[in-house]
Amino acid sequence: MAHSNRYENKIVVVTGSAQGIGRGVAIAIAAEGGQVVLVDRSELVAEAALDIQKVGLPALTLLADLETYEGAQSVVTQTIKKFDRIDVLINNVGGTIWAKPYQEYQPHEIEAEIRRSLFPTLWCCHAVLASMIAQQAGVIVNVSSIATRSIHRVPYGAAKGGVNSMTACLAFEHAQNGIRINAVATGGTEAPARKILRNSQAMSEQEKIWYQDIVDQTVNSTLMKRYGSVTEQVNAILFLGSDESSYITGTVLPVGGGDQG
Repeated sequence: MAHSNRYENKIVVVTGSAQGIGRGVAIAIAAEGGQVVLVDRSELVAEAALDIQKVGLPALTLLADLETYEGAQSVVTQTIKKFDRIDVLINNVGGTIWAKPYQEYQPHEIEAEIRRSLFPTLWCCHAVLASMIAQQAGVIVNVSSIATRSIHRVPYGAAKGGVNSMTACLAFEHAQNGIRINAVATGGTEAPARKILRNSQAMSEQEKIWYQDIVDQTVNSTLMKRYGSVTEQVNAILFLGSDESSYITGTVLPVGGGDQG
């Protein structure tokens, strides 16, 4: 079944779209007719936008640090100034910075994990709600993770557990405003090597062992015994962001080969 126009005439903000799943989402939405706004704190986001523009599709880029409320508010303000509205917000910023047993984390590392993987979603949802309430319509898709049941990344799992909870609570609050809020809990995903590493320091030999433990646990926890592809994650996100999911809200959809997270 073709879905070539699901996003026609939709203004869609995709955060964390410089690379990985976010980049894939932005390109796919543009291909389905959406006016996509690519947001990242890395200037690499311009390369993703260029790939969209090369095939004659519209794309706008905004640089912002979404770990701050000011960054989130600037994205909403600039998008509404240009397009008058935001129809769909896809919150994709996040990712494990360190991989190790919880007792090995330093306090500043725990705080950094929460800032990276919870606050961008908290801030962006808060920033966009007033406009969506005013228009009595809108869709938010939060990218979560099956790492809420995992090993060696407790702070990240806690952050994504927060994303799941706020998804349910916001859906409860704002169904009356015509706003749907759902989440995709991504499983292990085979993505191209990151151009900008989440952790600028190379892993120690012990950290490499701990990271391999995560990989092994992730594969073993799936029924399919494999990682997913970027496309498999993108497909689920686009479904929840589209009108095809019009009777779904407050749901966290695990996309982890049978691992429910």
